[in-house]
Amino acid sequence: MSTSGRGLHGRVLESLGPAIAAGEYPPGSVLRTDELAQRFDVSRSVMREAVRVLESMHLVESRRRVGVTVRPKAEWNVYDPQVIRWRLAGADRPHQLRSLTVLRSAIEPVAAGLAAKHATAEQCAELTECALGMVANSKGHRLEGYLFHDIAFHRVILNASGNEMFARLGDVVAEVLTGRTRHEVMFEDPDPAAVTLHVRLAEAIREGDAGHAEELTREIAEGALQELEILAP
Repeated sequence: MSTSGRGLHGRVLESLGPAIAAGEYPPGSVLRTDELAQRFDVSRSVMREAVRVLESMHLVESRRRVGVTVRPKAEWNVYDPQVIRWRLAGADRPHQLRSLTVLRSAIEPVAAGLAAKHATAEQCAELTECALGMVANSKGHRLEGYLFHDIAFHRVILNASGNEMFARLGDVVAEVLTGRTRHEVMFEDPDPAAVTLHVRLAEAIREGDAGHAEELTREIAEGALQELEILAP
């Protein structure tokens, strides 16, 4: 659930979270809840709720008589979709995009190979539908429509792998795909070669060809990395 839908403490998080992620409050910085409550014009209880959310992400820790301390980046829950979103919104964007894309290149080919072995007929049909949706939105600067089908496509593969750990990465993949689009780290239209690879990947999974599915997914990942080198040096 987006913090924008969480009322007053959501408003606090939408300001404080990105600031921490961007390094405006370096590790070791102490934040006083009463001072923050005054700054954001909210009650202490609202501020405490916002801090609890930040604690759940391991961005901060609260200690009696000390206050709220920003934790080292190495301790952050970097798989939390909201943390990813905040990091993509700041100066850390190029590094975050690269690290997430490398993660995808390591995980998704294996997931695709497993999907070729385990995907149901319904999942294969959904993959084909998503691939066709990507084709339909691949021209005419329709990146939001393309993004919708692209996210759905990769979610199906992760779910169809039959591995619950891979499946839980669906939100992570969704955030990196969204970040590439919303922060204009893409060409005006998707790379036609990448679109074709997605169509071929859907076919390979439907045909149960695990080796080819892995190979195609690696090509997609390599293309995404090369795109970053061009557009987000």
